[in-house]
Amino acid sequence: MSAHHGNTPAAWTAVVIALAGFAVGGIGLMFDPVSYPVFWVGVGLTVAAGVVFVVMDRMGLGDR
Repeated sequence: MSAHHGNTPAAWTAVVIALAGFAVGGIGLMFDPVSYPVFWVGVGLTVAAGVVFVVMDRMGLGDR
């Protein structure tokens, strides 16, 4: 394990996007009736966080 494990721009950006995705998805589930479009936007944001991490890591902003 490196000295700065996880403390990279790629990791922080992915975590912020994933956190926003979970928050949006959770808000969608709290509506009555449940707002599935809002929920799926949150799921999409969470998946996009993984893609953003991989792209930024390959751009050299990760821990290598």
